[in-house]
Amino acid sequence: MLLVHYAGGNGQGNCLNQFSKPRGITVDRFRRIYRADTYNYRIMCWGQGATQGTILLGENGKGRQPTQFQGPTDLVFDQQGNLYVVDESNHRIQKFQINND
Repeated sequence: MLLVHYAGGNGQGNCLNQFSKPRGITVDRFRRIYRADTYNYRIMCWGQGATQGTILLGENGKGRQPTQFQGPTDLVFDQQGNLYVVDESNHRIQKFQINND
């Protein structure tokens, strides 16, 4: 078995190549990795060959607004490409339409 480092691995933190309590993970049809970065209150996306991720959701910090999280823990895509995020500390599941073109 060959293990290929793909995302994170640079210690705990809030830089684009770090996580703080990574939890849920899913992959889209283009093989991009999406990760719930729980204590940074964001959803990160990593493309193939990327050296750092991008903030897909949660760029407005911790909170209760629709564009904020207080503890994203899991995520999944449906067949139409919508992303569902479990926001545990806000006691909700949010649906996001992601442009996967």
